[in-house]
Amino acid sequence: MNVNFENNTFSKRLKSMLAVDFRRMFTTPLFYIMVGISLVMPILILVMTKMMDGTVSVNPQTGVETVIEGFKNVWQIIGSASGAGEAMSMDLTSMCNINMMFFFIAVFICIFVADDFRSGYVKNLFTVRAKKTDYVISKSIIGFVAGASMLISFFIGAMLGGAIAGLPFVQEGITMGNIVMSMLSKIFLVAIFSAIYLLASVVAKQKLWLSLILSFGIGMLFFTMIPIISPLNAGVISVVLCLVGGAIFSTAIGVGSYYILKKTSLI
Repeated sequence: MNVNFENNTFSKRLKSMLAVDFRRMFTTPLFYIMVGISLVMPILILVMTKMMDGTVSVNPQTGVETVIEGFKNVWQIIGSASGAGEAMSMDLTSMCNINMMFFFIAVFICIFVADDFRSGYVKNLFTVRAKKTDYVISKSIIGFVAGASMLISFFIGAMLGGAIAGLPFVQEGITMGNIVMSMLSKIFLVAIFSAIYLLASVVAKQKLWLSLILSFGIGMLFFTMIPIISPLNAGVISVVLCLVGGAIFSTAIGVGSYYILKKTSLI
């Protein structure tokens, strides 16, 4: 009697790992809460800043008056054009835009991974079924999908918020093609940031607070590159650079996550 054992190949292991992670992501409230917040946030920002536009605040100690300037058009909440001088500014419109979603992605990934370590799921997983390579690749893909979903949700919310606030949808020198390529560039950049947040999460393991601190700290170092690489007037070059850069850097950072899992304790 011949007994044939099915070969547990890399593709089969990864497919199984992805199926488990996607099922978990789509059946737990975390994903829907984060996407829902991403949708509502731009609506509140645009409506509130429209109401506050032109409001004068006075510093009681110095007597200096400050005029609050809101968004002049809807596309400002998506980003600024290269050379507009807003990429490095610290005003309201440059800070409260879609780029802050990259920190929301950190929250999702850190919670998602920390739950694996707190529950003991990771230790059991590596013992009976998957390898550390499968885990890193699967979590990177999950982070990318979740991050892309948040960005798209924010964009939809911005369109709704702009319509509710009565802001114009026209900006000189920017075409719809530029806006689409700007969004694609930002989505491809998610691959880099999700890999960074995964690296921070496997370093911290079950310590969620530590993974969040590491993710926010490292994310801040690279945050300024987002408006530079994916401006509102982005072209094909920006999309290609973000796509290629996202693939290369996410792979390199993923290797780092793999070696950390391999060389350190899983508890």
